Amino acid sequence: MTGTNFEDKLKKILVDSQLISQEALDKAIQVQKNEGGHLSKILIHQGVISEEHLMGCLAKQLDMPVIKLSKMKISPEILKIIPQQVAGHYYVLPVSKIGNNLTLAMSDPLNIFALDDLKTLTNMTIKPIIVSESEMKSAISRNYGGVGAEVVDMLQESSGSVDVEIGPARSQVQKLEIDEKIPVINIVNKIITEGLKRRASDIHLEPYEDILRIRYRVDGELQEAFEVPKKYQNALIARLKIMSNMDITERRMPQDGRFKIEFEKKDIDFRVSCLPITYGEKIVLRALDKSNLSVGLEKLGFLPEPLAAFNRAIAHPYGMILVTGPTGSGKSTTLYSILNRINKPDVNLMTIEDPVEYQVEGITQVQVKPEISLTFSVGLRSILRQSPDVIMVGEIRDSETADIAIKSSLTGLLIFSTLHTNDAAGAITRLIDMGIEPFLISSSLILTVAQRLCRKVCSECRQQYKVPKEVLEKLDINTDKDVMGYQAIGCKHCNQTGYRGRMGTLEVLEIDDTIREMILKRSSSDDIKEYARSKGMKTLRENAIQKFLMGLTTVEEVIRITSE
Repeated sequence: MTGTNFEDKLKKILVDSQLISQEALDKAIQVQKNEGGHLSKILIHQGVISEEHLMGCLAKQLDMPVIKLSKMKISPEILKIIPQQVAGHYYVLPVSKIGNNLTLAMSDPLNIFALDDLKTLTNMTIKPIIVSESEMKSAISRNYGGVGAEVVDMLQESSGSVDVEIGPARSQVQKLEIDEKIPVINIVNKIITEGLKRRASDIHLEPYEDILRIRYRVDGELQEAFEVPKKYQNALIARLKIMSNMDITERRMPQDGRFKIEFEKKDIDFRVSCLPITYGEKIVLRALDKSNLSVGLEKLGFLPEPLAAFNRAIAHPYGMILVTGPTGSGKSTTLYSILNRINKPDVNLMTIEDPVEYQVEGITQVQVKPEISLTFSVGLRSILRQSPDVIMVGEIRDSETADIAIKSSLTGLLIFSTLHTNDAAGAITRLIDMGIEPFLISSSLILTVAQRLCRKVCSECRQQYKVPKEVLEKLDINTDKDVMGYQAIGCKHCNQTGYRGRMGTLEVLEIDDTIREMILKRSSSDDIKEYARSKGMKTLRENAIQKFLMGLTTVEEVIRITSE
């Protein structure tokens, strides 16, 4: 429901009919001023009035009938009078036509702008009738076919739901979206805002033969969201390319870009990847919330013991700290959280990455560009001439980068980097396999960490149960007492997954004198790990089990993230 004129009439109707108090109306108006949105939706959401009562009140005051579209069959000829996109944008549906009079179902019968536009479009006299918004949504989907309720929502929502910062190619938007500017912008905005509301880390737009599928990665798991009609595909992808400052004329080669939006008073960076596939171009948007970096290591879900080891390592004036784990295990977030902590005016922080994940003020960041021979090793050499105090190397991929990084740490620099290994001790043997001399590794290495992300069991729907003995045996939990755990059930709060949110699970290996001697002797990673365990190091599985016993996660998650 739109329009100031309608809002004023709605307020008067609601108070005059004594359906709500002036106090309740004032509260809703204050929420509208602070958060935006439509007054009618706010009142319904707050439980002040039901949608049914609101429709009944409007119908009585405006002397209009309320109908049930679910019981009506509308002929295709009538539907052709109002184009599908217009129906979705204004939330209207043509019901019948007698002579030059068109009976039009509307969820907002006082939207003068809609009535004027539709009168001009049809060149007919409009006779509005009232239908609830929820019923209108399903009726448009059912009658026009192919447009899901979610897409109707997109078309109806205001295009101002997010403020998008677009690159220099903004002028191309006009050429691209002459006919369908509002719908296309709204669909893109809705896809993005819906993903952020669901806490998605990635948004996937996947073209198929007949539809464009939208999926969100939430807490590490992909979830199907909705389908968009195929005819919107090219316009949506072009819109995202323009936002990301990509070349919209290039459809044969992969492209990368990024853009920034403001969502709920937070700056969200999006890293965008475009890949040509069979039925078009697939786009994946990676959401990078900078506010996650400022919360500190303490808020990433680490247990006290590994957190204390991290803090001891960061306090070193020089040396190397390595975080290992597969893609998507939270390595970058952990390292950026550390950098954010030591990001001070008197410290020269520099990074070299591929790609630059988070853009952080106060940190000099270099993007690797292999096509112009700006590799990790070349970039790292150049950074060393910039008088840095702390350097983060996005990933050690080759022996040359490893050699430069380790030798730099021995000259008084604190170096952070990542590797792809299964456990903390494996990072040491990986460096040796790369050809790095053991005496350099033993002299420079302070700490190695293996990290995984473990899903938190939903606190709203979790159910406690007695863990069977065979499960305890599988997890190497030796006890005669009953062990209580939690099962993931699924509810509205967690989108029926049973999990909400993730936390870091760590295996932290502190390099002491004995381990340095073992490195010099080229001891195996198993021997180093066994020694570290004898000194109190908790493995990834032991760390995850501890979280399970604390009621933070489930057995299934423990096994999923710690099985080799």
